[in-house]
Amino acid sequence: MNDETASTNVVELATELTIAWLSNPNTRASGEDVPAFLRTMHDAVSNLSSSTSVAASEEPASDYTPAVSVRKSLASKDHLISLIDGKPYKTLRRHLAGHGLTPDDYRQRFGLKSDYPMVAENYSQARRDMAKKIGLGRKPGARRAAEEEATPAPAPRGRRKSAPAEA
Repeated sequence: MNDETASTNVVELATELTIAWLSNPNTRASGEDVPAFLRTMHDAVSNLSSSTSVAASEEPASDYTPAVSVRKSLASKDHLISLIDGKPYKTLRRHLAGHGLTPDDYRQRFGLKSDYPMVAENYSQARRDMAKKIGLGRKPGARRAAEEEATPAPAPRGRRKSAPAEA
């Protein structure tokens, strides 16, 4: 695309955007504001079109240097050390979300295996034990049935009537 065609497209696009803005009934602008807005829109569209061509020409950095080795990140059972910043975390999901990553993106970025954990081993075990203790994962009624089998039913209270004597 040559420069003349690119500048024509930018002018046309800026003009169309200005017309759309002015045609909105909620826009309150006087006739004196239109040239200034058109110039602003033209500059914005020019910057956007030039930045996309620059961004397309630059290659994304695919090599990320981990803050610590993978072995060191898994050294403790109490926490995982982030390869991004080298800080310990019990779970990495929220930390990764703060950096705009999913666990799969994180694993791919640093060349980790698909079974690389996102939660520290001891933290996971503590959560598992707590869930079992409060009964998560059981079917409704399974707990009551197990308790009834473990303890025999108490004998009914009250006086027993003796059987009538047979004659």
